[in-house]
Amino acid sequence: IEKCVSCLSTCIFPDKTTYPIDETMIHNGPPHPSNEGYAYAKRMIDVQNRAYHEEYGCNFTSVVPTNIFGKWDNFNLEDSHVMPGLMHKLYLANKNNTDFVVWGTGKPLRQFIFALDLARLMIWAVRDYNEVDPIILSVDENDEISIKEVADMIAEAMGYPLDRIKAC
Repeated sequence: IEKCVSCLSTCIFPDKTTYPIDETMIHNGPPHPSNEGYAYAKRMIDVQNRAYHEEYGCNFTSVVPTNIFGKWDNFNLEDSHVMPGLMHKLYLANKNNTDFVVWGTGKPLRQFIFALDLARLMIWAVRDYNEVDPIILSVDENDEISIKEVADMIAEAMGYPLDRIKAC
């Protein structure tokens, strides 16, 4: 194998950390307990990449995508991620002529990446990224978007009145 590019997850970062986060912070503390097993398994990919590089000179690396969304997403309300969950909730609110209820304040900031854009970046990583250190595939922190902004954009795209969006 000439090169291997693995996908890590943003849940690998320490639960108690400073922001903005960067690639050097992956192993700076335990991950959130809700993702512990998955996060440590993903962290071990980084450890393995470094060990193979050091021992055998292998060109193994990892990318860390932000919140991915796309056509084949999981829209199940029980376990979907933010974007498809909001889309499904808004679809149901629109269908049932009810308010669109968004949990929380809507203030937390997130970074999103469209699945096709991630695929293009993966091709770039395979062709051109030759560092052992993982790289976060994200927008600049100035381009982060609040959950409220995401909810508003989805509502506008679906023709849903913004005054019917409620935080709980």
